[in-house]
Amino acid sequence: MLSLNSHPSGRHFLQIPGPTNVPDRVLRAIDQPTIDHRGPEFGALGRAVLEGAKHVFQTQAPVVIFPSSGTGAWEAALVNTLSPGDRVLMVETGHFASLWKKLAGRLGLDVDYIEGDWRHPVDAAVIGARLAEDTQHRIKAVCVVHNETSTGVTSNIAAVRAAIDRAAHPALLMVDTISSLGSIDYRHDEWGVDVTVAGSQKGLMLPPGLAFNAVSARALAAADTAKLPRSYWDWREMLTANAKGYFPYTPSTNLLYGLHEALAMLQAEGLPRVFARHERHARATRLAVAGWGLELLSLDASAHSPALTAVLLPEGHSADALRKVILDRFDMSLGQGLGKLTDRIFRIGHLGHFNDLTLCGTLAGVEMGLAAAGVPHRTGGLQAAMEFLARTPEGAAA
Repeated sequence: MLSLNSHPSGRHFLQIPGPTNVPDRVLRAIDQPTIDHRGPEFGALGRAVLEGAKHVFQTQAPVVIFPSSGTGAWEAALVNTLSPGDRVLMVETGHFASLWKKLAGRLGLDVDYIEGDWRHPVDAAVIGARLAEDTQHRIKAVCVVHNETSTGVTSNIAAVRAAIDRAAHPALLMVDTISSLGSIDYRHDEWGVDVTVAGSQKGLMLPPGLAFNAVSARALAAADTAKLPRSYWDWREMLTANAKGYFPYTPSTNLLYGLHEALAMLQAEGLPRVFARHERHARATRLAVAGWGLELLSLDASAHSPALTAVLLPEGHSADALRKVILDRFDMSLGQGLGKLTDRIFRIGHLGHFNDLTLCGTLAGVEMGLAAAGVPHRTGGLQAAMEFLARTPEGAAA
C-alpha cells in the first residue's frame, strides 16, 4: 500500500469517473493571485464564464454557478421550484438517483419513486403512464439522472420530455448531468429541460467545488411561488448579482479562472468532437471488457455510457480486492462499487481530459491487475481495444 509519504515514479493514473484528471493548462489558470471579487477585473471574468457555460449546456437560459459540490446543485434545483409536501416523480437508476431521492425526502417533499434494477436506463413509457394517471397534477416535478455514475448507464432525456408532453402534464423536468455535461451530448433547450444540475469535477475537467443549475423560464416562474426555505441556494439573489458578473457572496474565484480555461478548451475542440471522442473511448473499453470475458453492468446496448464503464466480477471474487492490487502494484485508481454494488463491480472512468494512450495505459493496468489478483479472465482485452483505436482514428466514423 502506498503511504502518503511515498513518491512513486511516474504519474498516478486517476481513472475513477470523477473527479477526473485536471489538464495542466487549467491548473496553471487556477494558479493565479486571487483578485477582488467586487472589482472590475472579476466582473469581466464573471460575465465571461456565465455566458460561456451556456455553450456547454446548449442553452440560451441563465446558468447559475454555486461554490459547492453537485449535491448542492440537487438541492438548489428543488428548493427554488417546490413547496413543502409537493410530489416529485423520481427514478431509481443507481446510487446517485437514490441519493437525490433521499435529499428530496429530507426537504419535506413527497417522493413517488419508480424502482429499478441499476442495470437499465429510465423507462420513459413508465414515466408517461405515471403522469397520465395523475389527472389532478399533484406531481410538480420529474427528476432523472442523465448518466448514472454508479452504473455506467445513460438515459434518453429527449424520450422523457416526449413522454411528459404526450401526457400533457405540467410537471417540471429536472435532470442531473453531473457525470455527463461536457462528455455526452446534452441539450437543455432542445430537450425542454427546466433545471439541469451539473458539477465541475467530471467532463468540465476542474477540481470539485463548483455546481451549476441551468434554469428555464418555467423554472424561474416556479421560483416566484415556491415555498421551500432557501437562502444560500436562492436563484433570485444570484441572478441579480450575475447580471453584472458578480455573486451575492464570495465566489470560488480561482476555480472560475479554471472554468474559463476549461470552457475555452471545450469550445476549441468543438462539442461534437468532444462527444465523439468519449464514445470512441467507451467503445474501445467495452471491447476490452468483452475480450477479458467479463460482464458489463449495463444491459441495454443503447444505454452504455460514453463516460465510464462498470464491470461485474465473477461470483466469489472481490472487486475491492482487485482495485487494491491495481492501486498498490500499478498506482492506478479505479471507481468502486457503490450501494448495492459494493465489492461487486469496478468502474473505469474514460471522461474529461483523456486520449488514446491514457486509455491504453488504463486498460493495461486493468489487464495486469486481473492476472495479479487471480481473477478468471481471458487475455487479449487490451489488444482488442488497441486494434480498434488503431483502425478507427479520432474523427473517423466508429
